[in-house]
Amino acid sequence: MKTAYVFPGQASQFQGMGKDMYDTSPVAKEYFDKANEILGFDITDIMFEGTEEQLKETRITQPAVFLHSVIKIMMAGDDFSPSAVAGHSLGELSALVANKCLTFSSGLRLVQGRAEAMQKACEAVKSTMAAIVGLEDAVIEKICNSIPETVVAANYNCPGQLVISGSIPGVEQAVEKLTEAGAKRAIILPVHGAFHSPLMAPAEAELKTAIEATEFANPICPIYQNVTAKPETDPTTIKENLIAQLTSPVKWTQTMQNMIGDGIEQMVEVGGTGKVIRGFIRRIDRKFPTDVL
Repeated sequence: MKTAYVFPGQASQFQGMGKDMYDTSPVAKEYFDKANEILGFDITDIMFEGTEEQLKETRITQPAVFLHSVIKIMMAGDDFSPSAVAGHSLGELSALVANKCLTFSSGLRLVQGRAEAMQKACEAVKSTMAAIVGLEDAVIEKICNSIPETVVAANYNCPGQLVISGSIPGVEQAVEKLTEAGAKRAIILPVHGAFHSPLMAPAEAELKTAIEATEFANPICPIYQNVTAKPETDPTTIKENLIAQLTSPVKWTQTMQNMIGDGIEQMVEVGGTGKVIRGFIRRIDRKFPTDVL
């Protein structure tokens, strides 16, 4: 069976994440301890015992979600044999470690740099995101384009669900117009940043330097990247797409449709609650086989 392993991003964290792995697996303990050294603080204390609020902080959330996913792969060892991988936003870095394009250490350092750069960009301009349910993508795009503020389509999560991103006035105006246009729901999300929008340009510039200085190896299987939704194996192209990701939309609907069209027979969600990505897949094909690792 051709199996794709898919990795969630922010919003898949939960209190106590990884503690069972640390307590029962010597492999997991080794990698968590190594992560504490690389990061320069004990992220395990926050993952295992921290509050929900602490876990929501970008500089914590991103490495925590990355570690929870990637260490599950390390625990699987030789049993992990992917036909393809993909990751939603942050999850793309988890996927690149899973297909051996990045080492554990270099992947974690990039995640840490990404989180810190995004945090700074969020603090520089007050911005937010909103989930729009029940409207066609083209309608949402047209309304966003009509607003004289920065607001764009950011996450194409699944048919009928799209997240917009931009300045607070831009998102508020879009939510009002989208509600008038018939959206079933148009809800401003509890985030303090316009991820995957032009407002992340300062973070993209900072991350570009780090990515270009990092060695990317030939992967063991293709990665379907957020920017193109297409399978990539060339390290140079993978780098370019990863740099562009912060200011470009996450084409997750298109990614899943392309995977299914290319013959993937099963998708396995790795890390987080194990429900986020599988929920998106069911909106495309309720009968498509999914599992969790």
